[in-house]
Amino acid sequence: MRFVNPIPFVRDISISKIFYCEMLELAIKQDFGNFVMFETGFAIHDGKSLETTVWGQPSAVTQPYGRHNILLYFEHDNLDGLFERIGGNVNLIHPIETQAWGQRVFRFYDPDGHPIEIGEPPGNA
Repeated sequence: MRFVNPIPFVRDISISKIFYCEMLELAIKQDFGNFVMFETGFAIHDGKSLETTVWGQPSAVTQPYGRHNILLYFEHDNLDGLFERIGGNVNLIHPIETQAWGQRVFRFYDPDGHPIEIGEPPGNA
């Protein structure tokens, strides 16, 4: 048994695909239309499609899928450069801060309200 990755549900796969490609510069490994796998192993899935696959029908909920109950964590070697490039173009939770454990991070929301944290890799802090 090995854990692979969480797959966030998204309301609009096209918007989310553009967001992750343009903001985080993730390259697409496979695009199945309603499911997109990026080269990093991170993936997104059209919510209504995945609800139907898992539970047999889509939910009637129309709210964003992000519920502040999972944090999507990424690392970047040039945190300051990335923040400079995207900080003004995302729904920012907070700018770069040094955490109690010494790591520098910033956090923001994706189009579905999933919180994203980007931090310096361990050893870079």
